[in-house]
Amino acid sequence: MTAAVKNGQHGSVLITGGAGFVGVNLAADLLANGERVRILDSLARAGSERNIEWLQRHHPGQVDFVEADVRTPQAVAAAMRGVEHVVHLAAQVAVTGSLANPLFDFDVNAFGTLNVLEAARRASRAPSLIFTSTNKVYGALDDLRVRADGQRYMPTTLRVRSHGIDESRNLDFHSPYGCSKGAAEQYVLDYSRSFGLRTTVFRMSCIYGPHQHGNEDQGWVAHMVRSALAGTPITIYGDGKQVRDVLFVEDLVDAFRQARHQIDRLSGRAFNIGGGPGNTVSLLELIRQLEQLLERRIELRFERWRVGDQRYYVSDTGRFQSATGWQARIPVTEGVEALCEWLTSSELHPAQRRRAAQTGVQLGAPG
Repeated sequence: MTAAVKNGQHGSVLITGGAGFVGVNLAADLLANGERVRILDSLARAGSERNIEWLQRHHPGQVDFVEADVRTPQAVAAAMRGVEHVVHLAAQVAVTGSLANPLFDFDVNAFGTLNVLEAARRASRAPSLIFTSTNKVYGALDDLRVRADGQRYMPTTLRVRSHGIDESRNLDFHSPYGCSKGAAEQYVLDYSRSFGLRTTVFRMSCIYGPHQHGNEDQGWVAHMVRSALAGTPITIYGDGKQVRDVLFVEDLVDAFRQARHQIDRLSGRAFNIGGGPGNTVSLLELIRQLEQLLERRIELRFERWRVGDQRYYVSDTGRFQSATGWQARIPVTEGVEALCEWLTSSELHPAQRRRAAQTGVQLGAPG
């Protein structure tokens, strides 16, 4: 635990899992705007130490970092002291990881969230809280009829094709990951009903951007971009026509900001958060975009479909837009180019960096 916690110096915003990709982007935005931020993270995920080091380097002396696990009630309670707002990001994040170890998945996602809620409930002044859930709570969407249209699947229903999946969709938890995140989000919503906590849930689609150290199990946009830059083959599970709406992390940070400032009106509600119909891409379409950007072919390998993989998921973000005025602003092409530049300048080995530069990717400053 940091000396700041021991000495009773408190930040106004606690970010659990704040050393992760989303957390470090959120923390950087808050710190740049003069906010006081505390991060609780176990540093278990690859890349998290680099993210914290980057944050401390760019905001020296301002980062209150607590190295601890959300499964430890005492550590969570200590980190909660004096906090005005919580963004709960800490999680086991991969469907494949949940299938390999369901007990660990439940322990982190469900029990860890309950620890956070209890610490907030028992705080001398209960903070507001935003919890990041997942579109996996809607299941595999097996009843959603789709047809192949070029390099993507498209719904046969006009409303879904035009607007996406909205929050009236029945919950249908698939995979241990879907179950643990679904259980956690229902606790978050119930703590608003039962205990009066000001809580809201983001059911998030695919988020991407700088500081994402993704792999093929989670963070697939960054994984594909990194693989393409490095010249390594990319494995596609299924036929590659599956479609997602993708959201650049800066737009997500803006959504956090809007929700925090309007939490009293949003409390006890769940919202779909993603790029929406205007920011959709199939796996094959992303590959083609990268090939055009890098001006070379990318080697693909195909494997069987994975458990619970949705052929089409696009968020209908209309409920959140109506409540807050928020909307996604950064298009897919612009966001992917920004991610390419960040990976090229900050993460690739020198030989890979030279190869990426030779294909025309412009080097930019990390971050």
